[in-house]
Amino acid sequence: MKDKKVIITGGTGLVGKELSKKLTSLGYHVCHLSRSKGNDYTTYQWNPSKGEIAPNALQDAHAIIHLAGAGVADHRWTKSYKKEIYESRIGATKLLFQEIKKHQIPLHKFVSASAIGIYGNDTTYSVKEDDSVASNFLAQVCVDWERETSRINELNIPTCIIRVGVVLSSKGGFIKEVGKPIQYYAGTVLGSGKQMLSWIHINDLVNLFAAAVTRDSMKGIYNGVSPNPVSFHEITHKLAQRMHKPILLPNVPGIALKILMGEMYSMLIANQHVSAQKILNEGFEFQYPDIDSALANLVP
Repeated sequence: MKDKKVIITGGTGLVGKELSKKLTSLGYHVCHLSRSKGNDYTTYQWNPSKGEIAPNALQDAHAIIHLAGAGVADHRWTKSYKKEIYESRIGATKLLFQEIKKHQIPLHKFVSASAIGIYGNDTTYSVKEDDSVASNFLAQVCVDWERETSRINELNIPTCIIRVGVVLSSKGGFIKEVGKPIQYYAGTVLGSGKQMLSWIHINDLVNLFAAAVTRDSMKGIYNGVSPNPVSFHEITHKLAQRMHKPILLPNVPGIALKILMGEMYSMLIANQHVSAQKILNEGFEFQYPDIDSALANLVP
């Protein structure tokens, strides 16, 4: 596989870094499409907002994994930042489509991230890939992102979309943000605590993206979540137990989060119970299917 070139957009992000290591270990030649200069991997420059991409960047590519997009929890959702969240995903996918079509790149597979936010902030029990989608801001971003990805499928290139849940990693994201106040005895549960969290260990997510590249059978849309969602109350208290710290403060009500965070607050207390059955039917095996094993690995 050493001559098989896999291009990753967003390769320097939390998931992209680990996925780059995984695919390299499998023998692929990993390259990045990035706004910044190169790192340990062959890097091609691009600037989706300007429609710019390095000449011949996609030449000889076996597969593309599209992870790039402005972080939805990195900044308050101002009008300008919402535009950045949208354009960094949809605009980038349009640029990839144009380049693939223009140069007639015979990709073996195009794999794109999406998010379980497509189902909205209050899902029905164990929502599946073919269930209805919502119409709020994040859902619309995902709908349009997936629509652009489907255009690549129209070029007779197999596509696979992974709707990613809350990623658990010791290097950032949920555990870092929730664990930081716990460490200083300021831990609390957001909202009622009853809202369900559909999560996935970063190792399982990386293996899932790798499987999407290596398995010809993986086409279409899959939920990238563990088989066992938990309540926000449960995961917060279990994280505190792993850190040997108590939860002393009362829950933070939704109205307070709305005042502090603006429109973004709805994402922080979203109730999302999402099914992993389709990927289980594919034969995918989770290393960390339950929250206890996941936290034991990430917070030793």
